[in-house]
Amino acid sequence: RPPRSTLFPYTTLFRSLIADWRKQWGEGDFPFLFVQIAPFNGMPPEIREAQLLAWQATKNTAMVVTIDCGDAGDIHPAHKQPVGARLALAARALAYGESVEYSGPVFARMKSKSHRAVLTFTHTGEGLMAKNGPLTGFNIAGPDGVFHPASAEIKKDTIIVSSPDVKDPTAVRYAWANVAAGNLFNRAGLPASPFQTDVKP
Repeated sequence: RPPRSTLFPYTTLFRSLIADWRKQWGEGDFPFLFVQIAPFNGMPPEIREAQLLAWQATKNTAMVVTIDCGDAGDIHPAHKQPVGARLALAARALAYGESVEYSGPVFARMKSKSHRAVLTFTHTGEGLMAKNGPLTGFNIAGPDGVFHPASAEIKKDTIIVSSPDVKDPTAVRYAWANVAAGNLFNRAGLPASPFQTDVKP
């Protein structure tokens, strides 16, 4: 994958753009909503991670995840209705102060326990769920840094990830591909962002 250093310029520049627009318009830290890049052949997962990190580091912002709305051959996929609905939820929460869940699950931390990785999340809403079958899209690595396909299951508000090829988990990736695929949602019907557990903002 690209060196991690290629990730940070976008993260920094995007945060600077938001700060500059807020400064230029003189309206304070007004709500800023944006859409994460959808799955596409020409877009590596690092760009989605950069957007995720920018959202997490910038107050009064929201990011709409579109992992389930993409078109591998079109950077502007036609499946727009869910995107608009999710933006509306974010606006209701940030701009109008309504108590509604506006984001899918967001990775928070990982612990290694009994040869398994235990992942916890924010924005779980009324609980985590796998859409249309068992959880998919997870890979796990040990100290050698080699990622292997992994099984994953939901246990309350955590996800347990494991592989017979990894005895001492050190990192997990979810939907980590140009054309990202995964089915982790919360019960509000909102998808989780692709992530890797070992990135440092």
